[in-house]
Amino acid sequence: MTKESLEFVVYVIHACARKWHMTPAKVYQTIEGVECVSKFLIPLYDILHTQSVDFVVEDIQEYLANRGIAV
Repeated sequence: MTKESLEFVVYVIHACARKWHMTPAKVYQTIEGVECVSKFLIPLYDILHTQSVDFVVEDIQEYLANRGIAV
């Protein structure tokens, strides 16, 4: 994980927390419980970091929904 990708993950976690009315810690627990950081955000960083934050948050929500998790 590069410094840039780590900063991106932190930024996205906070964006999700704001949208979903959760703490950043709870968002991290939720998304990492299904390996969203290691299998989605980091591998697709090159693509995702060029998208709007709303688009990325929606993608994460869809990733979670596909794994049976509603936020």
